[in-house]
Parts: sequence; C-alpha cells; structure tokens
Amino acid sequence: MLPRKRAAGGEAVVEEGEPDFAAESPIKKLCSSAATTGNSKSSDNSNNNTIDNKEEIKNNTSATDVKSPIMPLGNGRSPDIDEDLHSRQLAVYGRETMRRLFASNILVSGIQGLGAEIAKNLVLAGVKSVTLHDEGVVELWDLSSNFIFSEDDVGKNRALASVQKLQELNNAVLISTITTELTKEQLSNFQAVVFTDISLEKAIEFNDYCHNHEPPISFIKSEVRGLFGSVFCDFGPEFTVVDVDGEDPHTGIIASISNDNPALVACVDDERLEFQDGDLVVFSEIHGMTELNDGKPRKIKNARPYSFTIEEDTTNYASYEKGGIVTQVKQPKVLNFKPLREALEDPGDFLLSDFSKFDRPPLLHLAFRALDKFTVELGRFPISGSEDDAKKFISLVASINDSSTDGRCEEIDEKLLRHFAFGARAVLNPMAAMFGGIVGQEVVKACSGKFHPLLQFFYFDSVESLPVEPLDPSDLKPLNSRYDAQISVFGSKLQKKLEDSRVFVVGSGALGCEFLKNLALMGVCCGKQGKLTITDDDVIEKSNLSRQFLFRDWNIGQAKSTVAASAAALINPSLNIEALQNRASPETENIFDDTFWENLNVVVNALDNVNARLYIDQRCLYFQKPLLESGTLGAKCNTQMVIPHLTENYGASRDPPEKQAPMCTVHSFPHNIDHCLTWARSEFEGLLEKTPAEVNAYLTNPSEYTSAMKNAGDAQARDNLERVLECLDRERCENFQDCISWARLKFEDYFANRVKQLTYTFPEDATTSNGTPFWSAPKRFPRPLLYSADDTSHLQFVMAGAILRAETFGILIPDWVKSPKKLADAVNKVIVADFQPKKDVNIVTDEKATSLSTASIDDAAVIDELIMKLDKCQKQLPPGFKMNPIHFEKDDDANYHMDLIAGLANMRARNYGIPEVDKLKAKFIAGRIIPAIATSTAMATGLVCLELYKVLDGGHRLEDYRNTFANLALPLFSMAEPVPPKVIKHQDMKWTVWDRWILKDNPTLRDLLQWLKDKGLNAYSISYGSCLLYNSMFPKHRERMDKKLVDLARDVAKAELPPYRRHFDVVVACEDDEDNDIDIPQISIYFR
Repeated sequence: MLPRKRAAGGEAVVEEGEPDFAAESPIKKLCSSAATTGNSKSSDNSNNNTIDNKEEIKNNTSATDVKSPIMPLGNGRSPDIDEDLHSRQLAVYGRETMRRLFASNILVSGIQGLGAEIAKNLVLAGVKSVTLHDEGVVELWDLSSNFIFSEDDVGKNRALASVQKLQELNNAVLISTITTELTKEQLSNFQAVVFTDISLEKAIEFNDYCHNHEPPISFIKSEVRGLFGSVFCDFGPEFTVVDVDGEDPHTGIIASISNDNPALVACVDDERLEFQDGDLVVFSEIHGMTELNDGKPRKIKNARPYSFTIEEDTTNYASYEKGGIVTQVKQPKVLNFKPLREALEDPGDFLLSDFSKFDRPPLLHLAFRALDKFTVELGRFPISGSEDDAKKFISLVASINDSSTDGRCEEIDEKLLRHFAFGARAVLNPMAAMFGGIVGQEVVKACSGKFHPLLQFFYFDSVESLPVEPLDPSDLKPLNSRYDAQISVFGSKLQKKLEDSRVFVVGSGALGCEFLKNLALMGVCCGKQGKLTITDDDVIEKSNLSRQFLFRDWNIGQAKSTVAASAAALINPSLNIEALQNRASPETENIFDDTFWENLNVVVNALDNVNARLYIDQRCLYFQKPLLESGTLGAKCNTQMVIPHLTENYGASRDPPEKQAPMCTVHSFPHNIDHCLTWARSEFEGLLEKTPAEVNAYLTNPSEYTSAMKNAGDAQARDNLERVLECLDRERCENFQDCISWARLKFEDYFANRVKQLTYTFPEDATTSNGTPFWSAPKRFPRPLLYSADDTSHLQFVMAGAILRAETFGILIPDWVKSPKKLADAVNKVIVADFQPKKDVNIVTDEKATSLSTASIDDAAVIDELIMKLDKCQKQLPPGFKMNPIHFEKDDDANYHMDLIAGLANMRARNYGIPEVDKLKAKFIAGRIIPAIATSTAMATGLVCLELYKVLDGGHRLEDYRNTFANLALPLFSMAEPVPPKVIKHQDMKWTVWDRWILKDNPTLRDLLQWLKDKGLNAYSISYGSCLLYNSMFPKHRERMDKKLVDLARDVAKAELPPYRRHFDVVVACEDDEDNDIDIPQISIYFR
C-alpha cells in the first residue's frame, strides 16, 4: 500500500479534488456485463439461521422505509465514551450505565489495602470523581496489602500518598483528598460513600444521614480483618434496580400456538427456552393469530424446554398460521433497604458463599460488632498471639450474643473467634483484592441501577488458608518488615516458604496484572531462593488499559510481560521476576523444558482461551505440579484448584462445545443478527484477506501455484483459481473510481441479486418434499434491497468497501470520499446491470453440509481453462504487482474494518427483517470480544491467592481447598471443595490420572514387559506417538525384545529427542490375567 497520511476521520488522503472518473479499466467490464448471479462464488463460512417474516422491503424507491440505526460517515462513535478504552467494559454495562458512571462522585474513606483496591477498581471503571479520605499516615504494616505505597511513603498521609498512582490509571477521573475529620454534611457531595475503617458509632451516624438524605446517598461499609471480611449495603428506603442480572432478554422462535384457554405456545427445537414461570413476554411477527402482536406483556407459566402456556383465552382468536418471536420483558425491581441501626439488630437473611458454613454468618455478625467494642474500649486491635486479648474478645462476643433477642447463636466457636482476634489488625492482600472487587461492583450498582445489589450483609472467611500445623504465638510477632501484617496471621515460617517459592504465571493480561500485584505484596518469590517467571507473547493495546492496571498509555505497543514485571518490581523491589515473551506451547518446550517444570512449586494460569489452559493442565499433570486456574466473563468469575493426587485436573471436565449454526443457515437462511455478523466477518476475510493472499501466492510463483491447483483438481482448487482470476481480471481496480464501482456492485450482488435468486429458486409458497412450507420457522423469507443514495447506511457501506478495496490494491484514497454528496455523485456513475434469476441453481439447504463448493465431473477441465486465462492475465499486470491483504483488526475504529462488517451484517439483516445493531454491538459479536471488568478480575485473583497460601504451606486436605463460581451481578457466591480424581484399582495397587510410572537406566523392550509382568499386567501394545513399537500379535516384533526402547523410538518412530530431553513417554495397552483391559498410567522411559 502506498504511503499516505491519515486525516481526522481515519481515511487516507490525497490532494483535494473532484472524483476522477477514469477511462476504461478492468472494473468497467463488471459494469457493462451481467451482474453476478445468486449462485456466485463466495468464501462464506459463517453461521446463520432463519425466521419467517412477511415484512416486505418493496423493490422501489421507498425501499428504505425499513429504518435502521444510521452509521455516520467516518468513525461514528459516541462522543462521550472512549470506546477504544472501554470496549470490554461497555460489553458488560452498555452505554447508559457507563454514562451514569461518568456522572458519579464517590467517596472512599480509609485508604489501607481494601480502600486502595476499591479506589483502583472505580478509577478503572471511569467514574466522574473519587475522593480519598484518610486522616492516618502510611505505616510499614500497610505495605502487606496496599499496592500504592512504597517504603518512601512511610509517614505520609495515606490519601495524599495515593493520588498520583491512582491518577495514572485514568486521567479522565478527578481524584481529590480529604485529610481532616469527615463531617456528615460533606457526604451530600457524593452519590455513593464507602467506609473501610470506621467505628460502628460513626458508621451509624453517617448512615442515618445518607439514608434520610434526598435523594438517598448509597452507603457501603466494608472491613477486612485477617482472613475475615464483611460488607454492608444501604442504598436508601426505595432503590430501583433497572436490570437485575445484565443478561440479554431471552427469546424464542414460535412453531405453533393453540386456540385454547390457557393457550399453549410451542417453539422450534433449535435452542432450549430459558424462560421461567412468572416471566413476562411479548409477541411479535405472528401470522394468523395477530391479536398477540399488540405488544402487551403476558405472564407465562408451565415453562418447559420448548414450550410454555400463557394465561390468556385464545379460543376465539384467529388460527395461528406461521412465524412469530417471543421475547422476555425485563422488569425493574424496587428494593427497600434498612438503615444500619436497624439492620444490626435485625440483619435478615445473610448472603451465603459456602454452604458448608451455613451457620458462620450469624457468628461473624457478632464478631465484627465485638471487635468494634474491643477497639473502642481499649483503643487498639487485639494483639496477634495474645491469649488475654483473645479471651477478652470472646467474652465480648458472648456478651453481645446473650443480649440479642433475635438471631441468637446457640453455639460460640471459640477456636474460630481466636483466629479472628489474632488477625484482626491485619489487612491481607488477597482478602483486600477479593472484597475490593465485591465493593467496587456494589458502588457501580449504586450509581447505575445495573445489577442486583447485595441485601444487606455479606460475611466471608478463609480460615482453611491457615497453616495445618498449630501456630506458636512467638511465630506471629512482627519482624519490622513489610510483611508483618501477613506474619501476624500466618507466622514467619509460612512467610519464608512464600518468599522462597518458584512460581510460573502464564499470561500477563487482566488476571496476570492482578496476580503479579498480589504476589508482590504477599512476598511470593521475594526471597533469595525464590523466582517468579511470567510469560506472555502479546503486546499492550489501548483497550487493555481499562482493567490491566499495571499498564499505562505510554506502554501501548510494548510487551505485556516486560512492562508488568517492571511494574510489579516497583510494588516490591525484592521480587525476583523474569519476564518472557514466549507462548507456552509444544513449540517452546526447549525453553520451558523438563528442568524448568521440575523446579516449580506452583503454576498460576492467567489465560484467556481453553486450548492454552488444556496444554498447561497437561504439563502440570505430567510434572505433578499444582495449578491454580481462574477465569472471568463479565461480572462472572470462577476458580479451580488443581492439586496433585487430591483433585481432578482441569481437563477432566469440559463444557460442551458452543453450538455452531449450519453453514447453509449462515449463507442463505439467517434468523438472527449473530448469523448476519458471522457471514459478514467471513465475507470480509474472504474479499480482503484470503483472496489478496491467494493472488500473492499465485504471483510469487505462478507455475508452482497452478501445478498445486492441478494436482488438487477439486472444487476448492477451482474456487481458488476463480477468485484469483476475478480479482486480477474483471474486478481489478486501477483507480479509486474502480473501487467505488466494485463496492456498489457488491451491494447489488449481496443484497439484491442473491436474494432475488434465492426467492426465485424457493418462492414464498414453496414446499418441502413432504409437503410442509419451505419457509417455515426458523427460516425467514427475504426481500431484496433497492440501493438509494438517500440512505446513509447504503452510502456508508459503499464508502467503507471502496476504501478497503483501495488499500488492497495500493490505491491512494482521495479526500473527497469524506463528502457524502461527492461520494454519492461518484456512486451514481456506476452502471448496474439488470439481474435475471437463473434456473437450476444449486443452493445448499442441507444443515449437515460443511462446504458450499460442489464437486463437478469437469473440475479438471475448468481448472485447465482457468489456468490459461490466468496466464494471459498475469502478463498484462504491471511489473512487481502485489496486493495488500487486510487482516481484521476490531480495536481500531479509524480503519473502516468494523464499518464494512457492520454494513454487511445490517444490510443482510434488513433483507431478512432481522433487527439491526450499531457498530459497537457489531464489534462485540463479530470481533468475538470477551466482556471484562476490573471488579470480577480482582475478586478471582484474591480467591486464588487465598488458595495459594494452602498450596505453598503444603499438607492441606482436599476438604480445605475451595473452587468458586461467583456472579457479582446477582450477587452469587458458590464455593465447594474440588472433585477428587478417579481412582483405578488393580490387585493391591491403585492410581489416578496424576500417576506416571517411571523406568530409569535406559531399559530394553524386554525390561519394560517384565516390569509390567511383575505387577500382574500383560502388555500387548506399546506405542510412541502414533507409531507402534510393539504388538504381541506381530511375530516380527519379538525380534525387538533386546533393543533399547530409546533406539526403537528413534529407529521405528523416527523420534527426534533433543539434548535437553532426558526421557520420552510411551502408551502401553495392558490386560490382567483374566484378559480384562486395565487402563494404566503413562510410562516415562529415562535414557539419560
């Protein structure tokens, strides 16, 4: 592509001038010849389905009566939201919630570890302002949990010391401080206030003010005390939740409706219905029983996977004919919060996180009240290891419990309360990260009404994280180090284990940044023997900055792992960290070799795809290393502990694969916008990436390319040649007007001609072989579009298509393309031939078909003819001619990629009467953007690091570990002990997937067989990879008995065993003496 500068709108520019309507050029042949027919080839491999629709798009000048969101020329983005920065967050919240956040002023009081985490999450979310309140100064103790402070900050006011680093996270957020005593009148400046270090008396005073204020000020009180945490929310007497769960409304495609009372509605069995009894739904697009198309919400009952009933008498309604969509109506919900004064005495139902601790929240409710009383009376927290303080604390709990009228605890767990007292002063980083995520999300709910708030108390503990061995009080004493708070809970022995551990963090994105921060604060890998290795092969993009908080805008384009490692080392200079830019995969096992894996203590996954997770899981399984797994999806997060010999591995249970729409649905019968966008993405890649790449492959070595196509001799080879020839001959562009002609004719081909051919082949009254209507649900009958220069979306499609086509041919883009009038004038010059549908066109309708290319007996002859034409065409090309394939990039709104994809999808949706989407929504679907927010990421990593204490301490039982699924939107927390691995037994032996049998000293085949025989196992087959080294049925294989197994692997299987490999693995099939197959572990043969 020729060098050119960028204009503000993102398009390349040349000197200002009028359209250059060129003389004869290859594209003119398209204008004067018959337009491409409905069966013209495309590189379609999208997903589509279909619905029935009688909305007609009339084939006349009023074709644009079907309104669509106008896509403005140029970037067309919302002026008040930086979509490049917030795209992943927008996918969770939507624009309206984001706008409410941008207008919200928040107070965070108490900037210790928890306050810092909450403030970080709110600044990343992009609220209008965050005011930090703290009257205290930074202590060395704070460095256990606060990522903002360094040792240089000791003695400074906490709020003032936090401003600069928090401001770096998001310059759009105003950050200010209050360093003097807070008055309740000051609270009126905020929409939400958060307190993390406040007495109960003061909290009640402030909460009363907030609760009675007009409008109410949302009040949140949260504390982290050692391994115990609490949250209290009060959003006022009447708080309206606009969207309780953030999920899209459920829909269904109707198959039939009975004339009955109540009426039975059946839906197509394409996908299970997600409706529940009591849901409200509306009907649309029903043919026949049109009485239901009135838009009135109706309540459903008897919800089943593919049917439900409505409380309505349809006996006298018109009979159902066809079509129809049923859509859930999401209702707002009004919540009545009690003020803290009342809720303390009558807390109502506690939100549970762990059903094995169902009796724990009432006790912790007492414990936090007793701790407040203790600190008020003594002016300090209980001292860790002090039995006197623990007894005093326990007596206060008992006293409060005895005076309680409702909710009195029958039993006081003194051991638990002792742990509570000992850790009461400490704010642990994993707890702060977890609660920082929870509280940050509650603030977002308070400001926006998006998602269901916490009602009203939540208590959590992780006492299972404590060391297995009882702690000596002397081991809990401070050492005047930055880890003193953590030592006061876990003791100095576990602290030493943390510091000397060797950890592998895989991935340095959102999860990876949070993990590095947590590990640095915990002191993991900060000792002389410790080492943290992090790897990530990705570079930083602007969209990362809204949640990958170790990165700044000046880091864009740099390696993620390197920048994150440097940032983590600033949090704790003692961190021993090595950053790599290698993807952990079979191709990098020379870097991550046996020695590397054998020296690890634990692996922490921070990955974003299943295949990479499965590979790391197999490596951990093989080397018997603990794997701490986590993931997020919007407001949801999950964690899974994979512990050698205790739990099943990650790959032992898999989610079912996502259902893919049949190819014929995507190509010809779409019935939702996802199908249209899948098709659009496929067309984009076919036209602008694959075909230009195919052209370059041909031009690089024409004889080799054509020879390969001849040898293939199939429909795919024919298609490739046709596309290359079309690109270099009939559709070759020599100037920008050619590009406009190409784009305009593509519009005609896609949205008029193909539809006309389809409806000619399958008319609206067509029937299937068994007599049923062909266009029955879920198929939708399409209508062709008539191009209109007055329709901005039509013009936008042509502009985006022409600009990108020009890029592939290296044609300069003129400045006048930005003028709608001049562009429209240029488009009007294009000659569009009339289209005549053809008979006997083959349109694929088989849902099991995997290709749209159909083989023909004369493929070879056609290929020969195409090669001859290509040869002639090539000789007419300019010397050194090459095309510029365009690789789809979703996160650059100035490149017109999403403009074209959204245009393709929306025009197609208009053909089929499917609701259209704006460019942002199109980007989410076509770009396969994973919704992500900082709060769920922080919570997931906090939960994982609570498990890391257990892993590095060692000796914990299965029941001590926790897997978690959480949904901050609901909110829902579900914790359970992991599933143990499946045990296989044979005679007096037993093993699991974790076991690997090892043979050392370079054994022979005979040695291996005898070794197994001694275990009562008869091996009948031994293989290396896909190659058979031994099978008892082959007499010749007995000649291999005295050969070394390594030689068999090299000679028979052609194994390449590099110098860094000391062993290889064989799979052995065995049976016992009764000829029963026995599934044995993998066997490793050590030959060095």
